[in-house]
Amino acid sequence: MDRIYLDHAATTATRPEVVEAMLPYLTERFGNPSSVYSLGREARRALDEARETVADLIGADDREIVFTGGGSEADNLAIKGVAFANRNKGNHIITSAVEHHAVLDTMRFLEANGFRITILPVDGHGMVDPNRVVEALTEDTILVSIMHANNEVGTIQPIEEIGRILADKDIYFHTDAVQTAGILPINVDELHCDLLSLSAHKFYGPKGVGVLYVRRGTKLEPHIHGGAQERKRRAGTENVAGIVGLAKAFALAQGEIDTSAARLTALRNRLRDGIAARIDHVRFNGHPTLRLPNNVNVCFAFIEGEALLLNLDMHGIAASSGSACTSGSLEPSHVLMAMGVPPEIAHGSLRLTLGRENTEEEIDAVLDALVEVVERLRAMSPLYEKTTSSPLP
Repeated sequence: MDRIYLDHAATTATRPEVVEAMLPYLTERFGNPSSVYSLGREARRALDEARETVADLIGADDREIVFTGGGSEADNLAIKGVAFANRNKGNHIITSAVEHHAVLDTMRFLEANGFRITILPVDGHGMVDPNRVVEALTEDTILVSIMHANNEVGTIQPIEEIGRILADKDIYFHTDAVQTAGILPINVDELHCDLLSLSAHKFYGPKGVGVLYVRRGTKLEPHIHGGAQERKRRAGTENVAGIVGLAKAFALAQGEIDTSAARLTALRNRLRDGIAARIDHVRFNGHPTLRLPNNVNVCFAFIEGEALLLNLDMHGIAASSGSACTSGSLEPSHVLMAMGVPPEIAHGSLRLTLGRENTEEEIDAVLDALVEVVERLRAMSPLYEKTTSSPLP
């Protein structure tokens, strides 16, 4: 049975070109970049080149790039780093109800440590209203953190507008761009952000390596102490092979954005239109147009998402019911709940996220499998037997 992978928002396969670029730094070029002899200097050159590549791709200076152990660490460093470094100025931080848990759980940690957190609501499409940001600002606000695009429903947030609002204020602005790197163009000046998070494994790079962009002049307290690596912002011997792979993957992905976006949008629309035409009692989630080109999030009434995923897996289809980081939770998606989706409907959610190797033939096969699985699961539902009207809002 051929596998069809539709969970690219969770992770992506490392591209062969990326593995090839990494291999020398896992074998003969294994030196520590802090060492002064030739092996170390060789590793340092690779590290510097990767830093320059990433900086160029997002319109930054290479001194503003901090390599981390992934997107979650980048989010933690951005939020905790700014919070503790600027505590003398204020203790108020603003975020949204649909952020990744790497942001929301960090906010809860800070709240338990004396910071005041405002969590902004979103509309029915999962969109943050920039006017809500303005209304929430106080004299004690030191940081606003709003994601670039949502990892579950694909809604693209008005980051440029929010950034412009904050640009003339003494308030730092962070955006989690983990889901948009390699899919949407990213320029830190156009976004007006002071901090921006990336994660390599979302754009066909290796797992366990990420980036935090930190605009020059941003006061940031490190949360890993030890050596002087990353300009004393993140101690620890650098993951040279992973960083080289990140830079290679990011360069490849950013270079293919235009053609990739057009192809993914066509596949996404084929999938969405097919579901709408062939299955009743469905609700599509996220903004209808301001959304990632590879994301379809849909709720099926009268069905539990877990049963849907297990049945699709038996058809060789890998999908998700939401964020991969919360897939073991029995609670409905916090994103869908924030959007006003009733819990019983949110439990029947399915996230299908497309990637560079998916084809029209695969989309058609997924549609056939979905129709079969939904019909079979609904046939076992006593609720479905008792109603012909849709419970979907």
